[in-house]
Amino acid sequence: MYLPFDVTGMFMNENTFAAMFGRLAKLFGKKEQLLDPADLGKLRVDVHSHFIDGIDDGAKTIEDSLGMLAGMKGLGYQKVITTPHVMSDYYRNTTEIITTGRDRIAEAAGKAGIDIEIECAAEYYLDADLMPKIKAKDILTFGDGYVLFELPFLSEPPNLAEIVFEMQLAGYKPVLAHPERYAFWHQKFEKYQELADKGVVLQLNINSLTGHYSPEVKQISKRLVDKGLISLLGSDCHHDRHITLMDHARRLPTLHQLMDSGLLINQKL
Repeated sequence: MYLPFDVTGMFMNENTFAAMFGRLAKLFGKKEQLLDPADLGKLRVDVHSHFIDGIDDGAKTIEDSLGMLAGMKGLGYQKVITTPHVMSDYYRNTTEIITTGRDRIAEAAGKAGIDIEIECAAEYYLDADLMPKIKAKDILTFGDGYVLFELPFLSEPPNLAEIVFEMQLAGYKPVLAHPERYAFWHQKFEKYQELADKGVVLQLNINSLTGHYSPEVKQISKRLVDKGLISLLGSDCHHDRHITLMDHARRLPTLHQLMDSGLLINQKL
């Protein structure tokens, strides 16, 4: 997704942000002992991705969609729940736009012989439009009423607790996307436990374990895994380079630790 302004006032997108910190990781990160590749097929389901072409910052063309879907199938996934951005200022995706897009890529995947189940939900940005959607129950869910939502990257929204409460009051189960990427909590690690105690499901990006977003994000990811706070693992796949990184992530000890923890619920969805 698009990220806040950097210090020069330029608008950074996810690729620029990740590339910058990826270079830092190579400079300052130390090598990990790599293991045999984990079998991502054991997860069965991916819960966070951007495979629908032309509606957000993920796939641009149907060819992009098919390439990523083939890559996910190659990694062992049997189903993807693709989650386009819903943001009032940037991606004004509706339920109809998303479901129609899902049908389009599912049909194309079938014709291309890519045998993977495709469902859809959304990645809701916590902005002024989210509360009305919750109250109107105009929300795309996955599994047993799970709702994926994300936060601004600059600071914790003052109405976060209220949004979580309203979701639960409406019968939804809130899932916070990539909590490890919110730097405003990196020095307040107790916030993660507080969220989990309130019933918020925490979804980790698999590529956060590689240092793709930053060395700090990788470190927090490991702490979250060590504390047993992660219940869902997602690809947050936007392009084929994310698939390549995921293949590398399969050899990382922290991924093995998480997949062996018995805490992940991906396969139940």
